[in-house]
Amino acid sequence: MVLDTLRHTGLAIWQAIAIATAVLVSVVIYLIHLWISKGLQFPKAGVCRCDVRMDGKTVIVTGSNTGTGKEAARDLAQRGARVILACRNARKAEKAAEEIRKSSGNGNVEVGVLDLASLSSVRDFCTHIIQTEPRLDVLVNNAGFSPVLRMRSDISFCPRTDPETADGFELMFAVNHLGHFLLTNLLLDLLKKSAPSRVVTVSSGAHVREPEIDFNDINFHHNFSPIRAYRRSKLASMLFVRELARRLAGSGVTAVSLTPGYVATSRLNSQTLSARALLWGAVGVMHRWLYGKTLLQGAQTTIHCSVADGLRSGQYFSECKPKDPAPQAMDDEAARKLWELSEKMVALSK
Repeated sequence: MVLDTLRHTGLAIWQAIAIATAVLVSVVIYLIHLWISKGLQFPKAGVCRCDVRMDGKTVIVTGSNTGTGKEAARDLAQRGARVILACRNARKAEKAAEEIRKSSGNGNVEVGVLDLASLSSVRDFCTHIIQTEPRLDVLVNNAGFSPVLRMRSDISFCPRTDPETADGFELMFAVNHLGHFLLTNLLLDLLKKSAPSRVVTVSSGAHVREPEIDFNDINFHHNFSPIRAYRRSKLASMLFVRELARRLAGSGVTAVSLTPGYVATSRLNSQTLSARALLWGAVGVMHRWLYGKTLLQGAQTTIHCSVADGLRSGQYFSECKPKDPAPQAMDDEAARKLWELSEKMVALSK
């Protein structure tokens, strides 16, 4: 009996080793194929080469306690700006702020509590900013929610029924679009007062994969797909910037959008490990090793759009250079329709 148990245990171990080896070999072959298909060329990350100072200017960066947002905030602080880290977790944000103060030599780095998934939190944050800040030169809409933020058992992406806000919105659409939509609109008067000023919205190259906004099912109550929900939210942010730029014409406020590129972030830190998670984690790590950016590299286009001269409102940037977005992100009618629907969803209009 004991011998049979040992045999079965040994067989299971060897099967696990064989599966792990097969996965590793498959990942290596996949990455080599990608490497060769790109002509053995590593992508060159754009670098912000502007030496513009930001002394006397105030900048808000959402989602800036970690990742590229934190690196962008650090750079802006080094340029002398007053930087407000607008984050959901006050403790983590204060830790990041203290680190930025020390590394930048700029003590004028503050924390504001902002949960973009909560419309009331957005309103409270904006009320505080309007009452306490005499100016706002740059608003960086950086925070975002990814479909792989959570993982339970062997489910790689969050289900539709779990990520819904207290206001009743699909979470990725709420955080990546609606929260920033309300935030920007509530701070527009302060931005206009501080003109020339700008709104910088961090979108994603993933918007090219979503053909359109389904206005009949904006909340994905039917046929939910986490990847499509993410892409739709990023397309929405692109259309938001396009309509915002049109509405701000002549105001002195410039609105631009950007993609940071493929960046290593801390999104996977809290996920539950599983066979599927380990597989995709291994693929992601190795793919990032060959093709990915560091956090500082990923922040470069955000920094460029925050400080560079000569930006035109409505432009989209990649690798610190203007780039044409996907055709669906230049649909003026969709942009107008999304704006009007978003106004109703956040109760800016009836």
